[in-house]
Amino acid sequence: MASRRDFLSVAARSVPVLGAPSLAYALDPTGEILRTAPRARYWTAEPDARARCQLCAQRCGIKPGDRGRCRTRMNVGGELRSLVYGRPVALNLDPIEKKPFYHFLPGSAALSLGTAGCPLRCRFCQNWEMSQSAPEDHPPRFLPPGEIVSLADARRAPVIAFTYNEPTVFTEYLVDVARAGAGKGVRSVLVSCGFMNEAPLAEMTDVLAAIKIDLKGFSESFYRDVCGASLAPVLRSLKQVGRRGTHLEIVNLVVPTLNDAEPQLRDLADWVLGELGPDVPLHFTRFHPDFQLLNLPPTPVATLERGRDIALAKGLRYVYVGNVPGHPGNQTYCPGCHKVVVGRSGFSVTEMNLRGGQCAFCGQKVAGVWA
Repeated sequence: MASRRDFLSVAARSVPVLGAPSLAYALDPTGEILRTAPRARYWTAEPDARARCQLCAQRCGIKPGDRGRCRTRMNVGGELRSLVYGRPVALNLDPIEKKPFYHFLPGSAALSLGTAGCPLRCRFCQNWEMSQSAPEDHPPRFLPPGEIVSLADARRAPVIAFTYNEPTVFTEYLVDVARAGAGKGVRSVLVSCGFMNEAPLAEMTDVLAAIKIDLKGFSESFYRDVCGASLAPVLRSLKQVGRRGTHLEIVNLVVPTLNDAEPQLRDLADWVLGELGPDVPLHFTRFHPDFQLLNLPPTPVATLERGRDIALAKGLRYVYVGNVPGHPGNQTYCPGCHKVVVGRSGFSVTEMNLRGGQCAFCGQKVAGVWA
C-alpha cells in the first residue's frame, strides 16, 4: 500500500495546487486544531460576514467556514482563527548558513521551525510537503512559545529560525516565540518570501534580529505564472526592512529558462544597489528539480557565476554562489583587501578572520552581525 506521503506526492505533482479541501481530516478526528485555534490578528470584518485577511498581499476575503489561500486562517462564525498557532510540523537544529545567513553569527546553530501553509504556489518549492499542505495534514501537537525557547536553550542554540514554509502565516506565534526568546537572550530570524503587508512586517521587525527574503525573480510575469503572486509587495517589504535597519540578506533562486536571463539579473542587481545599498548580501542560488518543475535541469554553475559577476561589477560588495559546495563564491571576502574573512565548506565555517567586525588583515569594516 502506498504511504500517505507517496499519495500526496503524486497528487501534488499531477494537478495544480488550488487550495482544494484537505485530504487529511482523519489525522485530526477530534477537531482539536479547530477547537483550540486562537483568534487571529490582522483582519477586518466585512458586512457580508466575510473576514478580510490583512496578513499578506493576497488579502483574501474569507466566507464563514472557509479559509484563505494559505489554508491556515479560517473564518469561524465571522471571526478569523489561526489554525497553526503553536503547531510546528518541523523542528530541527540547523547551521545558520543553511538558511542561508552568511553575515549573521557565522557558525551558530539555529533551532528551526515551520508549520503548514503558504500564500504562494511556487512550482519549484523544495518544501512543498509543508508549504502546500493544510494544518490537519499533520498530526496535531501543541508547543507553546516558552517550550520552543526551552528547546533552543537545551540544544545550546543561540538562534531560533522561522523557516521551511512561509512564516508569515504563523505571525502571531512567531512574535510570541521571538519575544519569549529575547527574554532569555535567544535571537530570532525569519526566512521569508516577503509577501506580507506593512503592519505585520513592522511588528515582526520589532522582534527579529535578521530577515532573509527570497527575491524569486525580477519580473512580474515570473511571480504571476510560476509563484502565484506578484513582485511589487516583495520589493515593498525589502525596502521596509532596509529602512528599519534589521539585518537583511537576499536570495535569488536562479531557475533555468524562467528567471535566468541576463537582463533580469542586471535589473535585480541594479534595484538592490539603488534601493538597499551595497552592503546587503545577495545570494544567487542553484535550482534543483523539485515539485512541479522536474522537467528542468539544475542551474548551470556558469549562470550563477555570471549573476555574481554582474552584481559585483555593479558595486554590490557581498555576492554569493549558493547550493554549490566548495565554490569560491561561498566565501566572504573583505571589500578592502579582498582576502577571505569567513571561509566555508558546505554549511561549516572553516576560518574566521574578523576582529570586532573588521577584517583581521587590513582593518576594513565588514557589514554584518558578528557577535
